[in-house]
Amino acid sequence: MRKPLVAALFALVIAGAGAVPAVAAPAPAPETVAAESAAAPAQDAAAPTLQAVNLAGTVALSNCSGSVIRFPNSLDTAPALVLSNGHCLSTGFPEPGEVLVNQASSRTFGLLNSAGTRVATLRASKLAYGTMTDTDVSIYQLTSTYATIRNSYGISALTVQNTHPTVGTAITVASGYWKTLYNCSIDGFVYRLEEGDWTWKDSVRYTSACQTIGGTSGSPVIDQSTGNVVAVNNTGNEDGGTCTVNNPCEVDESGNVTVREGINYAQETYLIPACFTTGNQLNLSASGCTLPKP
Repeated sequence: MRKPLVAALFALVIAGAGAVPAVAAPAPAPETVAAESAAAPAQDAAAPTLQAVNLAGTVALSNCSGSVIRFPNSLDTAPALVLSNGHCLSTGFPEPGEVLVNQASSRTFGLLNSAGTRVATLRASKLAYGTMTDTDVSIYQLTSTYATIRNSYGISALTVQNTHPTVGTAITVASGYWKTLYNCSIDGFVYRLEEGDWTWKDSVRYTSACQTIGGTSGSPVIDQSTGNVVAVNNTGNEDGGTCTVNNPCEVDESGNVTVREGINYAQETYLIPACFTTGNQLNLSASGCTLPKP
């Protein structure tokens, strides 16, 4: 899981990285796949127009990355939401089968502008939803509305797409923790992704260009053609291990296991909008809501 861990400090010492946030290694330079794709000859008239993605609307947590998000029908007057991973909760990893809803929280988030400069500190009023079952997601409700954030800091929330992403989509993983962008494409979808005691369904697999590291957990995965969030970054196979923590494995419908060392993954987010009202209140009983329930 792409979360800074205390054990990873050893790697920093060996690398001579010095006093930087506790993660496995300094963030690599952003990849250039998106630029290369944009420069390539168009294959057909229907090819999407790619756009540069920046860090506006991303946030830095104490241990992970995240983003201020909205849904297609969210009201401007609704309390804003922050999306990250379930394994980034300050209370620790949820157990398999555990779902947390509407729990009081005063967690803070550093809001970034397009250049990656911290322009504000946002505060949660509650953890609206958090789990590591079937997916790996946390959603915090803030004390500020979308309108307040936009009017005060000139930053708009990222919209979560409510349809399934597609293979080949050019994407950017935008890490607020590292203030770094990783550009690649969706390589495919994994029937089951297993890591330690947890299993995630229909996960996104990146092409190899997205070499995300510790601290990028919770980063929004942004479709370069729409600017919408299609997934949330959460893990990668670091050492070639099989189905262990930090070494997830792919399991197909027949139970066959595949290990892809050095490949990273995300969890889809298109299921989330159906579970929230226009006022951003969680409603797990809503029609079309299929997120795991407590």
